[in-house]
Amino acid sequence: MPLYRRIPKLKHFPLVNQKQYTIINLKSLTDLAAGTEVSLESLLDAGILTANDGPLKILGDGDVSVALNVKAAAFTQSAKTKIEAAGGTCEVVG
Repeated sequence: MPLYRRIPKLKHFPLVNQKQYTIINLKSLTDLAAGTEVSLESLLDAGILTANDGPLKILGDGDVSVALNVKAAAFTQSAKTKIEAAGGTCEVVG
């Protein structure tokens, strides 16, 4: 078989071991009280999230004005800086 038929095409071949995250923006966390511990389980119990699609990832769209203790699998750089600027903590859990 020729080489051009053995190599996958550049378009539309699937990513191997792609991670699927449950994502949430910071603007959804603005109604929480100061000092609240934010995790996937607490967001599901509070009704902010409705489905568990995998580990929690925090995105940086919006602003946070209260100090929150956030435990998530991943953070964007902007989300991490905004949470820490408000006096909160970011903890990466596996």
